[in-house]
Amino acid sequence: MTETHSERIGIYPGTFDPVTKGHLHLIKRASKLVDHLVIAVAENNRKGPLFTVDERLELLKTDISNMPEKFCSIEVKPFDNLLVHFAMEEGAACIFRGLRAVSDFEYEFQMTGMNARLAPDLETVFLMAADRYQFVSSAFVKEIYSLGGDISEVVTPNVQNALHKKFGK
Repeated sequence: MTETHSERIGIYPGTFDPVTKGHLHLIKRASKLVDHLVIAVAENNRKGPLFTVDERLELLKTDISNMPEKFCSIEVKPFDNLLVHFAMEEGAACIFRGLRAVSDFEYEFQMTGMNARLAPDLETVFLMAADRYQFVSSAFVKEIYSLGGDISEVVTPNVQNALHKKFGK
């Protein structure tokens, strides 16, 4: 009898406005745990993103292509529906979520509970942010850059160039 191996697909969702080195570090770690990783870029216009969804997709694709280590195939896709519906459409077994601080946990805990009600077979896997990225958020990156601060430690040159174009600096 031959055993069939099904591909393990994971989803790492976010707004990625813009992508940070913290995001990239989690992408690398998540890529060790699945055969195929889908980076799901939320359109999320409620948050008033600085970058369009197409710009965010392109920034991610470029930064992922420049990552020195990837352990599975990685694809970047937009989504504008419920995350669990998107995950089911993709055939995902799990959703990866990054945690930076206790404040992240409360929100993520509630979302995980609701997702479990909507899609009981879909697992949520929490990955703690590395120490050097626990304070990094896309919102902080945009604010620091707009006020003339140095963000080179937390974003790639690709993202710095994109911010430069947006802010005209």
